[in-house]
Amino acid sequence: MGDFNLALVIVAIVVCVIVFIFNVYLLVNYQHPDDKNQAYFPKFVVVFGLSVALISILMLPADVANRQACKHALYNGACNLTLPMKDLWLAIYIADAVLVFFVIPFAMFYYEGDQDKSMGKRIKSALIWVVVMAIVCGLLLGILYGLVGEVDFTVMHLSSNTASFPTSWEFSSSQPCIGNGARQCSAFTTNASSEKTWTMRTTFPEYVVALATIVGSVLFSIFGGVGIACLPLGLIFSFVRRPKAVITRSQYIKEATELGKKARELKKAADGLHQEERSGSKGRKWRKNVKAVEKELLQLEEDVKLLEEMYPQGEKAETAWALTVLGYLAKLVLGVLGLIVSVAWVVHIVIYLLIDPPLSPFLNEVFIKLDDVWGLLGTAAFAFFCFYLLLAVIAGAMMLGLRLVFITIHPMKWGATLMNSFLFNVGLILLCSISVIQFCSTAFAYYARATAAQEIFGHTLQSLRGIKYLYKYNVFQIAFIALAGLTFVYYAAFGWRRKKPSGRFQLSS
Repeated sequence: MGDFNLALVIVAIVVCVIVFIFNVYLLVNYQHPDDKNQAYFPKFVVVFGLSVALISILMLPADVANRQACKHALYNGACNLTLPMKDLWLAIYIADAVLVFFVIPFAMFYYEGDQDKSMGKRIKSALIWVVVMAIVCGLLLGILYGLVGEVDFTVMHLSSNTASFPTSWEFSSSQPCIGNGARQCSAFTTNASSEKTWTMRTTFPEYVVALATIVGSVLFSIFGGVGIACLPLGLIFSFVRRPKAVITRSQYIKEATELGKKARELKKAADGLHQEERSGSKGRKWRKNVKAVEKELLQLEEDVKLLEEMYPQGEKAETAWALTVLGYLAKLVLGVLGLIVSVAWVVHIVIYLLIDPPLSPFLNEVFIKLDDVWGLLGTAAFAFFCFYLLLAVIAGAMMLGLRLVFITIHPMKWGATLMNSFLFNVGLILLCSISVIQFCSTAFAYYARATAAQEIFGHTLQSLRGIKYLYKYNVFQIAFIALAGLTFVYYAAFGWRRKKPSGRFQLSS
């Protein structure tokens, strides 16, 4: 067992290093040229936040592997010599909450501050906003913890008379207990009135994690439900809407001229909005125009990319077109595989979580059988399903953000992502990662049984006063399935259509 624990520690260290290197790679390749060699603090927050999010997703499989380290131990207390997963869970999720509600807002306020101001004034302005947020959040958490920071466990009060020590031990299904009476233990003969409620106060860190999970669960049920359908279907319909052939040079010139005209109009509109901002007239109409210009700009970028695909240029034009075709074929293959995983997720939620009693453990049994084939195969499949769910959340957020007026989203662009967009997406991923872990620990409760995550996100969270009813009646799971179904219908009806620009802007001056 000691060798297994040492191997687990080594694997955990190696994974953390790989995650850190991968996040640095993402930052370097996605960052906007304007942010090179500057904005170092936001960059550090981005890398650290992404690392916390990814490691938190991978911690649940590590928790399962850690439980297996003492599964076949021959002495009591063997599990006390494994990794302290409960302390690690609380530490990483407290760090998650601090990043989401304090560090990332500070970095965004600082980065988006008026560039004409000095660094000291920008830091002061960002600190004021964060301190106000900290006071409000602290008071709210303190009041809620003092009033309803307790868990209510339903227990059964049992009692029995003493019995003479038997001369022989004969137990069977017809005689499960000692004695010659009713041949049943007190647990079988007790009535419903013996049920009691055992109340205890949870720890403050667990309560913070619980509230952060509720906030994330609302976003998760919306974004995850939409994303579980739009992630694979978006790839499939991207293949359906692909450019079928290379256009002629005259067609290219005509389309490029139209796009250039639109780009000049957007630049003129953006300059006008910048002048309004400097003059201090930042009203409701100004904000509406900014969002409209952002939508038009996103659509323009998509049109330019599509035009470049349809008319590759340069000495390796044929090679570029071949790579474009292969890229769309890869999207089709990934979309079909993703659709299989999404259907498996939806079926598992329905037959294991929404139907009481569950019809089948389904994916739980699949992971257990894979573990029988090779020790870490089931754990790897388990990690893949958890990570896929997080990808679905991100895909749903991007889809809804570009279509709903009241949600502002910062799209990620290769080589053209500003730090405020990075910070926004990292905060969204961090907030939803808590709910992804809680959802996975519930959906795979049979496979992840007796883990520290199940103790935190299962018994404590689902028994927390005022919150337990959301989980008792499967509110988040039902919303998840309903939105997944609606998204599937939407894509079946409109997924083949190409997006049209919807933003409109009117300068107030």
